[in-house]
Amino acid sequence: MDLNPSAARSLGEGLEETLTVHRLRVPPQLRQTLASTKVIESAFPVVERVCFNVKRWHGGDQRERWVGSGLLVAEKQFRRVKGHQHIQILIRELEALVTPKTAVAKQRKAS
Repeated sequence: MDLNPSAARSLGEGLEETLTVHRLRVPPQLRQTLASTKVIESAFPVVERVCFNVKRWHGGDQRERWVGSGLLVAEKQFRRVKGHQHIQILIRELEALVTPKTAVAKQRKAS
């Protein structure tokens, strides 16, 4: 914290997510992709460019449509997720986490 407060705060913000990715036992190649915000951050300038000339924003629905249009344009630049063949492992691990919590919630409601 004394050496670089900004870096220390960034590390603190991302630490829980990083540990979660490790705890899920995701293969290293997929873990590397999931641990980065690069994909969504690279989409923001494209959305900004698409929405730049909009002069009149009418309500939240229109904003969502413009942002959605920008994301569709940005999607064309996206590359395949490294480790995409391991996504089934991630899905299994997530389901294993969710199932016990759902069962506990049902037991509490039954009580």
